[in-house]
Amino acid sequence: MASSPAVEETPSATKDLVAGLIARARVAQRAFEQCDQAQVDDAVLAVGWAIMEPARNLALAEMAVRDTGLGNVEDKFKKNYRKTLGLLRDLKGVKTVGVIAEHPELGIVEIARPVGVVVAITPSTNPGATPANKIINALKCRNAVIVAPSPKGLSTCAALVGYVHAELRKLGLPLDLVQYLPAPITKESTQALMKQADLVVATGSQNNIRAAATCGTPAFGVGAGNVASIVDVGADLDAAAAAIAASKTFDNATSCSSENSAIILDKVYADAIAALQAVGGVMLNAEEKARLQAAMWPQGKLSSAVTAQKADRVAELAGLNDERFRRAAFLMVEETGAGPAFPFSGEKLSPVLTVYRASDFDHACRIVSDIYAFQGAGHSVGIHSGDDAHILRLGLELPVSRVIVNQAHCFATGGAFDNGLPFSLSMGCGTWGGNNFSDNMTYRQYMNTTRIARKIAPRMPTDEEIFGDYLRRHGA
Repeated sequence: MASSPAVEETPSATKDLVAGLIARARVAQRAFEQCDQAQVDDAVLAVGWAIMEPARNLALAEMAVRDTGLGNVEDKFKKNYRKTLGLLRDLKGVKTVGVIAEHPELGIVEIARPVGVVVAITPSTNPGATPANKIINALKCRNAVIVAPSPKGLSTCAALVGYVHAELRKLGLPLDLVQYLPAPITKESTQALMKQADLVVATGSQNNIRAAATCGTPAFGVGAGNVASIVDVGADLDAAAAAIAASKTFDNATSCSSENSAIILDKVYADAIAALQAVGGVMLNAEEKARLQAAMWPQGKLSSAVTAQKADRVAELAGLNDERFRRAAFLMVEETGAGPAFPFSGEKLSPVLTVYRASDFDHACRIVSDIYAFQGAGHSVGIHSGDDAHILRLGLELPVSRVIVNQAHCFATGGAFDNGLPFSLSMGCGTWGGNNFSDNMTYRQYMNTTRIARKIAPRMPTDEEIFGDYLRRHGA
């Protein structure tokens, strides 16, 4: 039986659309590749100003909340500003054109080279900040970039790219350096785009990450978040509570770096809970917890109705309407286990904090391990403690790429002005999280490096230098 014309038309139209985007991007990238470092850095600043200029930032923040239904305008505005400003700080003075390093003792010269056309997969949770971050990193390395937004984030992405084009036009740079996948955004169009690009950088759902990893194009993707944070004996409980509350409520918990669980040592448990209640946490009893679970996982899957909503709205969806819930900054539930049978042990993307009581630090580490065996391995762990041995132990033993110490986790893990991590909205989770890198995603993931190697004086060691000590200790 012959296929209907409508069935054949869509793949053909999608193929032509994507091919056109890629072709224009390649022309623009080849021209941009001839720019010097100063011109490249101006392009980077142009994108930064496109999102950070206050009126445009506000418009993007309002559009993001209106069209995705996620988060809140004030925090979107702050995120767009601070994350972009931090990235620009990190990139200031960094060489990405021509010779970037010389090692005379090794006879090595390193030259920065672009990767070509980058496809940036971006989520609905950060439809302004994440595309801007990826565009800046791509242009810093003289690439062209095509953003594939989520359907809900399309309007924000389109507006951002419009602002970027206005700035690029001032510099006389080709506008096709920065493009986006237009509506209708489908799996087929996104997959076609990824297959034809030179590099894919993916942030968002694990379905998107898996699609990027299997598209046949080199790809960087990030793992799932499900951050746990330990409150240790000796911690400043008021500071810890304030940090957890700030992180848990920022942008209504859209961040994958927002704490989902707090593991509190038994000796400080009562005081820590009191401190969390003092900053707006409301502890649910067993009956209220059951009602909340039914509302959040109505068919065993996290409901989008609760994603990135305020605590009082989440409570309302669960039928929890008394005055204490209307005043809640975040909700708290006590839990004892981890895994599919304990859905509160997973990522919730909402201002709901799961609380565990640990008998001692060994027990706290086991709880975190159990949580990450279920979800979140490789991402990061928080700790509020003054015990350096405990802090180091987390880095030595847990399957995490970052240990965030005495900080509000969602502000710290993607880089902050008061820690040394690079600013990023995409955190690699290493092999623990199914990723091929464990760093914060930076410009380095967007760049090829060519190395010139010259002859140097031979450095061949003797057998004694290599094996001597080993053989003396263990015998031949």
